[in-house]
Order: sequence, then structure tokens, then C-alpha cells
Amino acid sequence: MSGQSITDRFAAAQHSMTGSGISKAVCKATTHEVSGPKKKHLDYLIHCTSEMNVSVPQLADTLFERTANSSWVVVFKALIATHHLMMYGNERLIQYLASRNTLFNLNNFLDKGALQGYDMSTFIRRYSRYLNEKAMSYRLVAVDFTKMKRGIDGVMRTMSTEKLIKTLPIIQNQLDALLDFQANPNELTNGVINAAFMLLFKDSIRLFAAYNEGVINLLEKYFDLKKGQCKEALDIYKKFLYRMTKLSEFLKVAEQVGIDQGDIPDLSQAPSSLLEALEQHLASLEGKKTKELSADTRASTLSSAVTSLSSTGMSFSRMDEKERLQALEEEQARLQALKDQRLKEIGVSLPPSASPSTQSMGMSLCPPGFDALGDLLKPTVSNHNQAPPMLLANDLDSSLANLVGTSSGLGEGLTHYTLWSQSGEKRLTGGHNWQSKTMTSTTAWNPVPMAPAPMPVQHLAPAPMPFPMTTPQVPMYGMMGQMGGVQVMAPQPMMYNQPVLRPTNPFSPMPGAQMQFM
Repeated sequence: MSGQSITDRFAAAQHSMTGSGISKAVCKATTHEVSGPKKKHLDYLIHCTSEMNVSVPQLADTLFERTANSSWVVVFKALIATHHLMMYGNERLIQYLASRNTLFNLNNFLDKGALQGYDMSTFIRRYSRYLNEKAMSYRLVAVDFTKMKRGIDGVMRTMSTEKLIKTLPIIQNQLDALLDFQANPNELTNGVINAAFMLLFKDSIRLFAAYNEGVINLLEKYFDLKKGQCKEALDIYKKFLYRMTKLSEFLKVAEQVGIDQGDIPDLSQAPSSLLEALEQHLASLEGKKTKELSADTRASTLSSAVTSLSSTGMSFSRMDEKERLQALEEEQARLQALKDQRLKEIGVSLPPSASPSTQSMGMSLCPPGFDALGDLLKPTVSNHNQAPPMLLANDLDSSLANLVGTSSGLGEGLTHYTLWSQSGEKRLTGGHNWQSKTMTSTTAWNPVPMAPAPMPVQHLAPAPMPFPMTTPQVPMYGMMGQMGGVQVMAPQPMMYNQPVLRPTNPFSPMPGAQMQFM
């Protein structure tokens, strides 16, 4: 099959109707299409593992259900998706997998109905065993070896002898299950098995790096160990050399299928003289007659071996660094896409070459008189020497400035605004020279009865002029604005000379009252 089957489309539509985003994403990631799971579906599932309102058992069970399918494509892709989440998802997923009594039971899986069914079924059985062993390792040590801190102060380099002797065999078992995949270049013939091989390749690098550091720590302590510990340590080292050879063969396959040479580490074995020195030291502890090396020779041999293994460990870090930089670039691209989407939603059109200075000189960030958050705005009268006013509300200026990364340029270009909004709105935005201005609402006006005693109003103009003393006055509420190119008169200073009781309707005429304008 070269594309999604009717069953895939029907299942996706069914999950869309039921509102199950996780089930739909799992279904999309494990279609019958002979290619690896799409990144967008895997990214969504990774995000789900970190959401506290998402049930991790439900997510895992959904993946397990897909492995019950009869198609090798669906089952293989379900294993790949699970492996991807174990590597890059939240740790609580692998914690749940490690807590289960059984995981993937695919030892007898066989797809007889597909062209590649027999061959791919073999790799599915091997792959599922590795994932089971990866979860079992986490259950035993409560840590993922591929994610632990490495380096001279890493977990394996600072581990005690007792823990080392118990932990290194667990790493050996997991590495054995991984190398047992045994795919040659001629068998990596489709996007599904290639996706699985790539994940195994990344795991092998990180797993062997931890293995290598544990062996270095053990070798540094070897000549101070007791007889029983020396015997166990020597056995661990011999198995380590064998697995290094098998890993070298695995990496040759990776090189042949097109993995970049810079991602493949160099394996430097310790000199053979080290193994002889270790065996002679154990023989002497057991009372056997053997030629014991001098302290200087033994120290020199050990130092040479540690240097070789340390260089191997350093080469392992190249892939991690490259993948880290790649992930950083992808994250930056994703954030930029989110910014562009947000700017598009609020109606902002910023040219790529626009600078903060050009943004602050006459660029309109929103359609006239309307804000993206739903508030209707009216600009104040602007000075001809100033930049035209921008229409922003609810601190959209600062949030947008932070969004596009030019907060300094946007903040300097903002001018004063008079806000027209629904009742209850109390926040205004503007530049750093903003001051409170008299405003009125277009929807509601709740007049307050005047007090019996005369109440002077604060003068806004430098030379206020009172109304005539003989006639009670009603104040006119003014606003500054620009309507059709004609300026409306700014608020005028006023004062009352005697108490006035206002009628119920504030707009009805008052008997004996006269209204004067200055």
C-alpha cells in the first residue's frame, strides 16, 4: 500500500467525531502508508506526554491496541511511535511502561498477507524485544541510560564499585537486545524499517557512551578491588570488548545506508596489554604463580587504556551536539511560525526588513478604529510632528512588542489614545508619556447627583475662566478627536456658582438654565 487506506481514513474521522485528539494522532501516526510516522503527529504525541490533563495510561494503551493489528506496517509504526515517545517524551511515559507487568507480546507476530510481511515480521519481533528490555532497564535502575548525565562528573563515572558491578550487566542486556536487530543494508528497503533503524542507531550511541564511562570507572578502581570484585570486573571488561566489536559492525551498516559520517563515532579500543595486566592481577590475588607487573608499568598501561576509552567517549558526544543544535534550530523556526501566525491573526503586516524606527513612524498595526481584541477605539488629535497614533488596547502594544522582539521600537512610537469601550473597561494603553484624559462611554452614562455645596473642578488649562455668576451651568463633556479633518473643541474649564439639582434625564432642558460655551 502506498497511501492511507480507507480504514485509516474512517478511523481518523471516527476519532474526530468523538473528540479524541490522542486516538486520532495515534491513528494518523500508524497508518498503512509504507513510510515512517510523520513528525507533526509525533510532535503532538510528545506534547501530550507533558500535559497533566492527558492520561498517559490511555495514550500507552492506544499504542498497544495498534500493535494488535494484522498489518506489519501498522504494528511496526506503533512500535516506532512508542520508541520515539520513550526517547523524547516526558519521563512519566517510560515510568508507566516500566510499571506494567507486560508490554509488547509480539514474539509470534507474522503478517502472511503482505509482500514484505515475512521479512518485516522478523524485525518487528526483534524490535519489540528491545523496547521491552529498555522499559525493564528503567524498572531496575529508575533511570534511562540514554539520557543520563555524562562526562567526568557524570553518573557512571562517579558511581560506587558496588553499584557499578550491578548496573553494567543491565546495560549489557539492553545493548544486546538492540544489537540483535541485525539488519543489513539490503534489508533496509522502506521508510518504516529505516525509521526504526535510525532510532536504534541514536540509542546505541548514547547507551554505549554510558557503558563506556562505567567501564572506565571500573578500570580505574580495579587494582584496589577485592578478589571477588576483581573477578566480576574482569568478566565485565571482557564482555565489553565483545560488544564493542558488535557495535562496530552495527555502525558500519549505519554508514552504508547513508547516515552522515560525522554522526558515527570512532571506537578506540584499549591496548591488549591492559587485559593481560588485569588477568595477571587477578591470578596473583587467587594465589597463582604469575609474573606480576611493576606498579609503574601497571599505572602506565591503565593510563593508556583510560585515554583511549575517553577519546571514544568524546567522539560519542558529537552526535548529541549536532542533534541539540538541530533541535534548537527547529524550535526557533517553530517560534517564528507562531509569531507569524499571531501577527496574521491580529492583522499586523510587518515587512521582513522593517526596523524598530520604521515601525514607530507611521505604521498602522490594526485596521482603523478597531482592535483585534474586540475593543472599538478612537484616536486623539495628533501633532503633525508626531507619528500617527496607533490603535491598541488591553496592553496589546506591549504584548505585541514582546512577540515580535522589538519592544523598544514599538514603545517609543506609541501616542495617546482615548478609549471607547463597553462599561467596566478601566485599562488604557499608550506611550510612556501617557496621561489620564477625560472620556465618555458610547453605551452608558450614569450621572451622579451634584452635592449641595459648590464643588470646584480641577482646571486643565493654564488660565481658567469661570462662567457668569448669575446663571447655573451644565457642564459639557468634550473629547479630543479628529472627525473628517475638523477638530472638535477640547475640554473646557468650568465651575459652578450655586447648587443645581439635575433632572432624571440629563439631556432634557433645565428650566431657567442656560448653556454657554467658551
